[in-house]
Order: sequence, then C-alpha cells, then structure tokens
Amino acid sequence: MLGYGIMLPLLPFYVQAQAGGAAIAGALSSLYASAQLFAGPVLGALSDRFGRRPVLLICLFGTSIGYLTLGLANSLPLIFLAVFVDGLTGGNLTTAYAYIADVTGADNRARGMGLVGAAFGLGLMAGPALGGLLSHYGLSVPAFTASAIALSNVLFGYFVLPESLPPEKRIRKSAAEMFNWVRQFLGLFRQLNIRDLLLATFLLNLAFAGLQSNFPLYSNYRFQWNPQQNSYFYLYVGICAVFIQGFLFGKLQPYFGEKRLAIFGLVAMSIGLAGMASAREAWMLYPTVTLVALGTGTCIPSLTALTSFRVSESEQGRLMGGTQTLLSLTSIIGPAVAGISFEVIAFSAPYWLGSFFSVLALIVAWMFLRVMPVEAK
Repeated sequence: MLGYGIMLPLLPFYVQAQAGGAAIAGALSSLYASAQLFAGPVLGALSDRFGRRPVLLICLFGTSIGYLTLGLANSLPLIFLAVFVDGLTGGNLTTAYAYIADVTGADNRARGMGLVGAAFGLGLMAGPALGGLLSHYGLSVPAFTASAIALSNVLFGYFVLPESLPPEKRIRKSAAEMFNWVRQFLGLFRQLNIRDLLLATFLLNLAFAGLQSNFPLYSNYRFQWNPQQNSYFYLYVGICAVFIQGFLFGKLQPYFGEKRLAIFGLVAMSIGLAGMASAREAWMLYPTVTLVALGTGTCIPSLTALTSFRVSESEQGRLMGGTQTLLSLTSIIGPAVAGISFEVIAFSAPYWLGSFFSVLALIVAWMFLRVMPVEAK
C-alpha cells in the first residue's frame, strides 16, 4: 500500500505529461477497477487451489512490473498497459485477507482484519507524502521506487512468508471453473448464509466509494478550501483510520464482539455522513468525519470476519475475491453516482445518499445478524 499510495495521486500527472486530460485520467481509474472486477474471483479461486503464498507473490511481482512500465512509459498506451497489469494482479490485498482468515480463529479474526486495515492506512498516509517528495526528481522516480518496494516485498515473501493453506485443505477445481469469474461471483450470492452480509458490505462501500474523489469539489464549493486545506483533512482522516483499526478496534472487539461493532459502525457512518452533508461551518467536518472513520473502522473488519466465519477454510480465497469484485463495482458506480448527484441535485447530495446507503446496509445487517448462528458475540 505504500507503493500504491506513492502512485495514486501522481497518475493524472503521468497522463498530463503525455498530453492527456481529465477524461483519460478518469478512464484509467475505471480500467483499474474493471481489471480487478475480473481478476478478483479468479485470483481468489487460484489461491484456494494452489495456496495463498504463490498467488500473493505473483500479484506483488505483477504490481512491480506495472509500476516499472509506468516509469518507462512514453505514451498513453503504455500508461494504460501499466495500469491494466497492476489491476489484473491487484489481488494481493484480498489474498492477504484470505491469509489472515487462514491463520486466525473466531476470537481474533476481526482484530487481524483490523490490523491489516491499519497497515493499509499507514501505507496510504505515507505514500502520497513520499511520492510528492520523489516527484521533484522526475515523474519516473516515484514509479521506480514503488516498483522496487513491490519487488522487495516479493523477496521478503519468498524467503520469509510461510504458506497458510495446507494442501489437504485446498479445493481442486478445473481451469474452466477457476477462470469463470461470473459463475464464481454469482455462486457466492447463492449461498444464503452469507448473501445478506455481502449485500450489506456492498451498500456500506457504495456509501463512501465516490466521496474521496468528490470531497475536494464539495469542500471548495461550500467552504472555499484549497488543496492544502484538503491535504490536512485527508491526513486527519488517515490518522483516525490507523488509530481506530490498529489500536481501538482491538480493545473494543473482546468486550463487544463483531455483531455489536458492525451495527454500531453502520449507525456511526449514517450519522457522520449526514453530519458532513449538513455542516454549516468548515470545522464541523472534522467531528463528523471522525464518526465516519469510527464507523468504517469498526464495521468493515467486523463484517469481513463475520462473513469469513460462514465459509470453509478452503473457500476463503474465493470469498475474498468475490468481496474484491463487490468493491470494484462500488469503485465504478460510486464516483459516477456522486458526480451526477453533485451536479444535478445539490452539492451535499453525495453525502445524503451515502447516509441513505449506510442506513440500508444497517437494516440488512441488523435483520441478518440478530438471528445469525455464529461463534461471535
């Protein structure tokens, strides 16, 4: 995530260097999400069949190649190729979650998911700052640095990381079954024991999927914030996320359990997003976004863990791959919904819609969790 954080804010500048505009930069984001939409279930199924470690190493190596290609790119087609390669091999995050599910039990799985989320948050916090510093030496330097970080991760994984899924727990499938991502994805929703949890996960991610790209427009329109003020705000959000997922969640989970924390998180998200929509003064954004961060930091690892309890050890990769597909769908749909509602309805509409989607997720999760027979509080 450090390499991802380095590259994400700089992508528009790579496009600009090749005489591209905002539309092409947006198309790159859609291409990345679309590649992950296809690759997520496939990589998950492959990890169920061959183990987490080889898939994770291949994904990290693909990421390294993608960043290296971006650093060498001297045309828009090469930039698109680099992003496409990185998107296809972007299953390192979902494979990491499947790995955590393999090595944790019911009592500490949600805390494990929270720690992974905190590690992701640290990478996303430090990455943009490091990328901005390195960009002073040329746009190729951040890309080469991100590539080197990913490659060093491959070496670390090869020599240090043990396999988490033993051969006797792997699922043997044909190539046709593993690469039929539509069938795999739809098959997850045919499992009644996780369908509602997947729907709640989809709705809560849809609630804020488009807000990251929309917030600079919102803050500038309503409070005349400049890029520097927005950067301070994003830094504050990142600090909140790391603290909540890396420290606070681990303290709360043993006392309240995943069910209560999932419901609490969705309530906090609903209130926080509504508060952002109705903020009259700029300072009000900070306490309301704290509620949003508290909500996401408690409900996402809780719902992820609760869902993983409902499938066998040999299907964790397929589950996490399907979850990645859901996230890719929200990454495609969310920004479009936020942008259209901002322009057509009102500048606060994306946040009211986010609050509405959070309430829907809360209803779906509450109706299922109140009768959910799992070994969790």
